[in-house]
Amino acid sequence: MDVMTHSSTFLLPGNDHGSSFTYALVVLNQRLPRFTPILWDHAQVRVCADGGANRVFDEMPLLFPRDDALDVRRRYKPDIIKGDMDSIRTEVLDFYTNLGTKVVDESHDQDTTDLHKCVAYIRDFAPNLDRSNLCILVAGALGGRFDHEAGNINVLYRFSTTRIILLSDDCLIYLLPRTHRHEIHIQSSVEGPHCGLIPIGMASVGTTTTGLQWDLTNMEMRFGDLVSTSNLVQGEKITVQSSSDLLWTISIKKV
Repeated sequence: MDVMTHSSTFLLPGNDHGSSFTYALVVLNQRLPRFTPILWDHAQVRVCADGGANRVFDEMPLLFPRDDALDVRRRYKPDIIKGDMDSIRTEVLDFYTNLGTKVVDESHDQDTTDLHKCVAYIRDFAPNLDRSNLCILVAGALGGRFDHEAGNINVLYRFSTTRIILLSDDCLIYLLPRTHRHEIHIQSSVEGPHCGLIPIGMASVGTTTTGLQWDLTNMEMRFGDLVSTSNLVQGEKITVQSSSDLLWTISIKKV
């Protein structure tokens, strides 16, 4: 079985961490994580999902209280605003349009979420993007209404062959497909120690891990029975192999 490696170097400032990924950033309409500027700098394309543009406009200057707000807004200009356009404020849309941001109105499509629309666009149409090792970071994906969170998690499954990482101020989540054995390299300065492995949609008949305080050995997990929550990372590398897709989640430190 092939090995898929994972590392949260995108949470670290600078670009000298040896990552081979091409990052894209999607900003949703929830409070911006405090580390959004770091994600922004790692990304080669930045997409706001509808009202996510309001968040960048309103909240990015708050992360730079010593800088002029207008300068911050010009510096952090999204490349694309995409969605059904029912949340973005007119003055925000006009501001970014005048700076050259591309706007893609998909109000005709009410069958998919704004995150789904943005991921599909990045995967299929975003120009000048190396998709051979693409990783999509999603800021503001957790918190707020639970149905929105569930919809965002569903996107992980609908695009299971694309690396997508859901982020909030407190934690991150991504999918571990059952087609691979997984090696998760822990960035202990910014993440952990709390973590979890969660089966959604189907039971895991057998899951085996190393590197956790409470490792699993060919363990069955399902809702209504055992689910590995509130576990702890013990070292710098976690391994996971499972008979079903699992969600991996780990806490993000307040540093």
